Amino acid sequence: MNRLHRTILCTFFLTVPLAGTAQDLDLNITGGSAELRSELKDAMSLVALLDAEDATPQALIAAAQADYGRIVAALYGGGRFAPSVSIQIDEREAADISPFEAPARITTILVEVDPGPRFQFGRAEIAPLADGTVIPETFQSGARAGTGPIRDAVDVGVAAWRNVGHAKARLEEQQITADHPNRALDVRLGLAPGPRLRFGDVVVTGNDRVRRTRIREIAGLPQGDVFDPQEISEAERRLRQTGVFSSVAVAEAETPNADGSLDLALQVAEQKPRRFGFGAELSTQEGGKISAFWLHRNLFQGAERLRVDGEVSGIGTDTSEMDYALTLTYGRPATFTPDTEFYLTAEIEQLNEPGFSSNQIGISSGLLHRFSDQLSASFGLGYRYIDTQDAFGDRQFQLLTADLEATYDTRNNSLNPTGGYYLSATGTPFLGLDDTESGLRFTTDARGYVGFGAEDRFVLAGRAQIGSVWGPSLEDTVPDYLFYSGGGGTVRGQAYQSLGVTAENGEFTGGQSFAALSAELRASVRDTIGLVGFYDTGFITDESGFAGESDWHAGAGFGLRYNTGIGPIRVDIATPVTGDEAGQAFELYIGIGQAF
Repeated sequence: MNRLHRTILCTFFLTVPLAGTAQDLDLNITGGSAELRSELKDAMSLVALLDAEDATPQALIAAAQADYGRIVAALYGGGRFAPSVSIQIDEREAADISPFEAPARITTILVEVDPGPRFQFGRAEIAPLADGTVIPETFQSGARAGTGPIRDAVDVGVAAWRNVGHAKARLEEQQITADHPNRALDVRLGLAPGPRLRFGDVVVTGNDRVRRTRIREIAGLPQGDVFDPQEISEAERRLRQTGVFSSVAVAEAETPNADGSLDLALQVAEQKPRRFGFGAELSTQEGGKISAFWLHRNLFQGAERLRVDGEVSGIGTDTSEMDYALTLTYGRPATFTPDTEFYLTAEIEQLNEPGFSSNQIGISSGLLHRFSDQLSASFGLGYRYIDTQDAFGDRQFQLLTADLEATYDTRNNSLNPTGGYYLSATGTPFLGLDDTESGLRFTTDARGYVGFGAEDRFVLAGRAQIGSVWGPSLEDTVPDYLFYSGGGGTVRGQAYQSLGVTAENGEFTGGQSFAALSAELRASVRDTIGLVGFYDTGFITDESGFAGESDWHAGAGFGLRYNTGIGPIRVDIATPVTGDEAGQAFELYIGIGQAF
């Protein structure tokens, strides 16, 4: 064989001759660009055997023979359509060696590649196309040729036809000619759109306890409507969000029906209906908090959900300062529309906060609608009874409430985000009964995340919280509708709910307006270890709309994160940066997930 003027030399030295296996192998590559060498190494199955302790001669020969096609495919992908490839095993061409006649030992493997010149597209044609179809710029005359741009053009063309109802659109013909003298690749692609189809029957399989009629209702596939692949994706999303199914897959029938409809096969696999879990947090100021839940995901065989949550906080503090809460939540997906969930919640709670203590019960019911994966909104009506003791004495409150909430969430991971943002706004008009005054409570929570560095090694995270109560006077406001600052949810380093206002009677209580800002710089030190530096500040006023007397405080610190795969374990140490104890007092916070 004539020596090729462009080579990539791969030499493997096998150091266990008695066993005929490859243990310590060295790979030396010369010639060619670094980019090309990397592409070929990624393509070659021989390279994947470098670390294999049991790579037999038969396996190496089989890998070498497969690598002819792999190398050529990689070169075609990069626009090189005139390559020459030689793979020699102990000076014999690998293609000529039968795997059944493999030698007992392999000493060297030599791979020589002449990649040839790069080609450009001469003609680049694809037709017919649906109205509005935009073919990628990589598939046009004069662009670098390659199999990737051809595949992308076909995918875009077929997807465009499917988006307007032609479910069976496909590539019908292709003519690809390499013009070697001109280093050009002429490509003509012919698409077959097929007929415009409608959704037909939905055949459900794999279900065990959930009724088929409910699965169809939750999926929401519009039988009789024009075929739309987005509807299939939405149906799979809705079923997964119920939490009932471990897997969901929708497959299209191979052949349309005579009436122009296309049947769908909806296959599901159910999870165990019952589940329980628990969580724990610790703060030197607030004490410990433990929570647990029990969940039934299929209460009436229609994917209805019943969840019982219990929580005890203030553990380790005075017994009279511990908080208790028990909540029951019922949810029914696909109520009125496939994306609307009905919910019913009942709660009993005892709170012992720095500014007040209370025993309360509440019940609410409403609808949650998901507009997309990112946007959801809810509306509910409720009743609350609160028996409280605070700066203004022993009192009782009764309220009828209307809760409106909207959430927009583009975070790439809810427990450990490195990009995106989270926006939430809640408005609660309330009607007082008996002597309770009426009004409106409004809160917002905005969070943003920006990752930078290799693989988002660093993340800059920010949070802004705002809240205010309008209507009642300070002393006539329900105590847990007032705002405090300090502690893990607002300003770390400051004592829990230590910032409020002083009422006219000289007693400490919460304010009617609140704002907080937090900033964090998160850095990944290793795959499972991260460090965080943070600064928090909070602001309280005694009147609505941030009017009246005000005060603020701030805290800062650093933290350690241990990534468990399902979310980081968080350990933060913080100190006040305002007030008499600035830099002298320290607070410890331990929990699961990032602080925000």
